Amino acid sequence: RINIATCSVGGAQFALDAAREYSSGRKQFGKELSRFQNTQFKLADMMTSLTASRLMVRRAAMALDAKIPSATAEAAMAKRFATDTCFDVANQALQLHGGYGYLRDYPVERVLRDLRVHSILEGTNEIMRVIIAREMDKQLI
Repeated sequence: RINIATCSVGGAQFALDAAREYSSGRKQFGKELSRFQNTQFKLADMMTSLTASRLMVRRAAMALDAKIPSATAEAAMAKRFATDTCFDVANQALQLHGGYGYLRDYPVERVLRDLRVHSILEGTNEIMRVIIAREMDKQLI
């Protein structure tokens, strides 16, 4: 589960980097997209979500390495959160690319498809919620 979450973090980082590069080079109404406050807000939210995902994945990995009893729940929470959140980051990156985001010429399109499947692999995110709830009942988290 931690591996899939890590892949999601990497894909979202790529998508964010691509969105930053694209918005810095694309001009609309005489200025770069990255200079518009709405774009800045989106990029800031994307970075915040990505950082939170990365921290959850690291925490789960540390719990697993340390053989902490809550490691199963930590991994399930990290997988559920990171795969959902990182898909949203990639979706926002595609949105910032506008219609070009759907073209195969821009790799954001592929990253979005790749990240979508992460919420299914290694146990669906609905199953992750079941695991988390069970671990809560055991008072491990």
